[in-house]
Amino acid sequence: MTEKHALTVPAVVGVLGGGRMGAGIAHAFLLAGAQVTVVERDGQAAEAAQERVERDLAKSLERGSVDGNLDEWSQNLTLSLDYADFAGCDLVVEAVPEVWDLKVSALQEVERHLAETAWLATNTSSLSVDGLAEQLARPERFCGLHFFNPVPASKLVEVVNSKRTGEELRRLSVRWVEGLGKTPVVVNDAPGFASSRLGVAIALEAIRMVEEGVASPEDIDNAMVLGYRFPVGPLALTDIVGLDVRLGIAEYLESQLGPRFAPPQLMRDMVARGELGRKTGRGFFTYDR
Repeated sequence: MTEKHALTVPAVVGVLGGGRMGAGIAHAFLLAGAQVTVVERDGQAAEAAQERVERDLAKSLERGSVDGNLDEWSQNLTLSLDYADFAGCDLVVEAVPEVWDLKVSALQEVERHLAETAWLATNTSSLSVDGLAEQLARPERFCGLHFFNPVPASKLVEVVNSKRTGEELRRLSVRWVEGLGKTPVVVNDAPGFASSRLGVAIALEAIRMVEEGVASPEDIDNAMVLGYRFPVGPLALTDIVGLDVRLGIAEYLESQLGPRFAPPQLMRDMVARGELGRKTGRGFFTYDR
C-alpha cells in the first residue's frame, strides 16, 4: 500500500455504479489505500464491474505502479447490490448515467444510507451541481468530483462546488484529488463546468467538419494531435466517451447555453444506428471488441 496517499483520502469509499467511469474511480481510490465498496444494480453488472476494476489493478501491477499482487489489492474491494452497504463509508461517489431523474433518485437513496458525517459527490460531467444539491438533505456535504475517461490514465479531476458546498468539503475535496495522484481544477457550478463545455464545443465542431466533408476523421484528429498537441483527437475521444453520452451532454448544454451546442445531425444519426464508439466497436473509427 502507498501510505503517502492513504493519509490523504477517505479510508472507506463507496462508488455507485461500476461502469467504465465507476470502475476507474474505484481503482483510483484502491491505489490510494482506501477500502472501496461498489454498488451495482444486479449480479451480472456487479460481476462485470469487478472484472473492470481487477483488470485495471492488474495493469497497474504490470506497470510497476504499485507493489504486491492482485489478490492483496482485491481484498480491499467489495461488490454489492445493496445501498445499505454504503452505511460505513466516509465518502460515496455517484457514477450513474447522465440522466437527471436517475441522478437525483440515486443520490437521494445514497444519502439516506450515509452517516450524517459522511461526504457525497457526483461524477456528473455536465448536470447542475447546484440543482442536484437542492434535492439533498445535506447539500453542504455534497460536491462534484468530475473524473475523466479513462480514469487510470487521466491526471485531472474537476472539483465542482455548488453554492451550498461547505468550506470543509471545499478544502478536503482538493486534498483527496491530490491524494489520488491527480491534479484538481476547482470550478463553480455552471453548465458543462469548464472541461465539458470546452471539450464538447471542440468535438461538435469536429463532427460538423466530418458532416460537411471538410476532412476525414483521421485527418481532423491528426491536425489537433500534431498541431495543437492534443493527447487524443476530438473524434477518437468522442468514441472513448461514447457518442450517446456526448449527445446527451450536448443536448443539455444546448438547453442551457443556446444553439451553439446543438448536436450535428450526423451525431444523432450515428447514435440511432448504434455507432456509439469503442463500446460498440464502431464510431468515427472501428475497434476490435
